Amino acid sequence: MTTPGSTQSHQPTPHQPQHAGFAPSSVSGGGAKMVAGYALQQRLGSGSFATVYKGVKVIDSQGQTETVAIKAISRTSEKLTKKVLENLDVEISILRTYRHPNIVCLHDVQKTERHFYLILEYCAGGDVQRLIRTRKSGRLSERLTRRLMRDLAAGLKFLWGQEFIHRDIKPQNLLLTGLLPLDEINDPSRIEADEVERRRVNFPSAKFSLKIADFGFARHLQTTSLAETLCGSPLYMAPEILQHHRYDAKADLWSVGTVLFEMIAGRPPFNGENHIDLLRNIQRKAVRLPPDVRVSKQCVNLLRLLLNRNPLSRAGFKEFFDASDAFVALGCEGKPI
Repeated sequence: MTTPGSTQSHQPTPHQPQHAGFAPSSVSGGGAKMVAGYALQQRLGSGSFATVYKGVKVIDSQGQTETVAIKAISRTSEKLTKKVLENLDVEISILRTYRHPNIVCLHDVQKTERHFYLILEYCAGGDVQRLIRTRKSGRLSERLTRRLMRDLAAGLKFLWGQEFIHRDIKPQNLLLTGLLPLDEINDPSRIEADEVERRRVNFPSAKFSLKIADFGFARHLQTTSLAETLCGSPLYMAPEILQHHRYDAKADLWSVGTVLFEMIAGRPPFNGENHIDLLRNIQRKAVRLPPDVRVSKQCVNLLRLLLNRNPLSRAGFKEFFDASDAFVALGCEGKPI
């Protein structure tokens, strides 16, 4: 139950070896590895069969550059099964067909004898999991959580309107663009003066946003349809999927609830020493926020609606959007809660 690919973590790991057999489409005169005209820089992340790199291309005579994320999938890997190829085709098809401000953008697809390359929008802020882990408090303020939930709900509302279910909503698949506000930074006093001014200009702005990524498990699912494939990440997977029951689009809403919980609590709502222990906890353990976490009643209400073990009683999409709107309406600006 691993992810079908890899998202952008934006944490270079030079001490780790590059993917075996990696061969870009060409090499520049200066020795830089090139893909579709982009010079590959550091590795941003890796998954079971894919590696994501930062790619940069000079686009004019003044030296202006364009930055992208390049997802390299080895066609010679034993892990590239028929099912994985089907998932890759689904991801490409969805990202080519649909565009939305809160869905990561696919610019191009390249294919060589040894690799598939997805040229994707570069999200310089990393992912939500990294954001949570780098906070001094170990969790996000409710104000910042509201802003992220606003974007997540908007992206899901668009997908649901196209009758798609994502099936792998988790912090690692939620990417961030733009700059955090100064009062959301652990130590603003250490930021240079020009960076402070740049943040004042750029935040709040449309440039800071959350984007849903990694659509390999996504499927077209009409409102009345049921799916039965076991996929996704166990920590964020709905109970009905873990129990091998048939499920519908409400499974995504459970996953949204687990992400919301982790944003404000700094950890997933359920853990376990192994998959069996995790499943038992998801089925039986009460959902409790840490005692030192204080959040609004609107946040608590949203969690209750989403983290309902019974999919028949769990919030539907309209109820989710209404409750999410009430939560977000508390405000995304002002002092952190």
